[in-house]
Amino acid sequence: MYSKTNTCSLLGLAGNLVEVESDITSGLPAFLIVGLPDSSIKESKERVRVAISNSGYSFPPGRITVNLSPADLKKEGTQLDLPIAISLLNSMGIITYPYEDYVFLGELALDGRILPVRGALAMVISMRELGFNKFIIADENKDECAIINDVEILPFKNLNDIVGFLNKEKEIKAYKLDLSKANEELDYDLDFRDIKGQESLKRALQIAAAGNHNLLMIGPPGSGKTFSAKHLPTILPDMNFDEKVEVTKIYSIMGLLDKGRLVNERPFRSPHHSASEVALIGGGHSIPKPGEISLAHRGVLFLDEFPEFNKKTIEALREPLENREINISRAQASLKYPSDFILIAAMNPCPCGNYGNPLKECTCSQNEIRRYLNKISAPILDRIDIHIEISPVKYEDLRNNAHSKSSKELKKEVILARKIQEDRYKNEKVSTNSQLSTAQMKKYVKLSPEVEKIAKMAFNKYNFSVRSFNKIIKMARTIADLDQSIEIEQKHLLEAVRYRTLDGKYWGE
Repeated sequence: MYSKTNTCSLLGLAGNLVEVESDITSGLPAFLIVGLPDSSIKESKERVRVAISNSGYSFPPGRITVNLSPADLKKEGTQLDLPIAISLLNSMGIITYPYEDYVFLGELALDGRILPVRGALAMVISMRELGFNKFIIADENKDECAIINDVEILPFKNLNDIVGFLNKEKEIKAYKLDLSKANEELDYDLDFRDIKGQESLKRALQIAAAGNHNLLMIGPPGSGKTFSAKHLPTILPDMNFDEKVEVTKIYSIMGLLDKGRLVNERPFRSPHHSASEVALIGGGHSIPKPGEISLAHRGVLFLDEFPEFNKKTIEALREPLENREINISRAQASLKYPSDFILIAAMNPCPCGNYGNPLKECTCSQNEIRRYLNKISAPILDRIDIHIEISPVKYEDLRNNAHSKSSKELKKEVILARKIQEDRYKNEKVSTNSQLSTAQMKKYVKLSPEVEKIAKMAFNKYNFSVRSFNKIIKMARTIADLDQSIEIEQKHLLEAVRYRTLDGKYWGE
């Protein structure tokens, strides 16, 4: 007897409809799964066989053929366990009512329990776009899937309950999630007021947050680089609902969701400097998976000890920093993942960390310093908007911090600057100054003759590249937005230029 069941297989963030066809005929006992299954699906026949038997149903003798259609699409994931079992139970005559409106997603335990699967949210969204709106899933996946409130999410804990529901012997209501908490303002444990001194760094971090600019911190150990970077998410605007769903999809695919909940906080990812290129950028041997840059999407990617990363790994950041997405090509697939993040990089000025430190003597030779700094290439430096040098914190700064702004105060100013940018670019596909193309800069960023004169002098004096100069102009626009100024004034441009003048000191430009 022939039967067909709908399910989904992911390729990157996109899901494809897979029809699980099963047929039971007489002949020598055999159980075949065809249609380009990966190893996890090939193993599912044993899980399905035992789960059906342990659920109280007699596994049929004879020749069983399961086809995963379309047959030319590579399938992976344990979510096909449940649809294979349902299709077989239909072929066996145990399920007697039609169920072609439903999509089935779930892994099977040997005792018939339905286990959660990775990427459930991404699959639900993809199948909804294909016109499906009824989903039978594992109970533990219900919270992440119910984020999409215009579909029916039917969670189950075991195979018997699903059979009873499909045979109209049991009733179950669609699961609904209360999303009101998703719109509440976030409360962080960290506060910018706890950062002692370093007012220039706080200012630079606020500019980075306001315009979505990347930032490089150079300073000796113990000057507060890591501590300050961890505070950046506290002044970023809260994500809107669509952004939260975007981020949640990525975390769902990687199995990193906290009990299947919606990701409300902007991500802060801080991989160790020993991380490989694949771990940072994404990839894999068969179907490429997202890396740290995609896990940091809509948030912050913090790379501490920046020069200690493998040089090839650092250079791989060029494309995502420029395009805010990453294309990963492998023999099995070529996939695109989002990677719109703020890069915060931190580094010592030399191997020992004390070059230029007024309190400690540097023990490095000039060749060691040059070799260390040359791990960061000019193209990477060009793509980092703000370069700032940090000095050790003084005792007076530890005792006197009364006038420092809190994260809430800085966040209000950032939100206001972001709102100005959103209104300015409402007819464009960008929302922040850092995303402007050259054509958009000509349209939206105007300099007065006086400011233009200063810009020309700075360009000639510091030998800026075109990319560096454009980033300075975008930064100046962000600084003006923080001041709620319609025009870019001289002070705005001069401050922006100041964030690009360290290269000559450290890289000899």
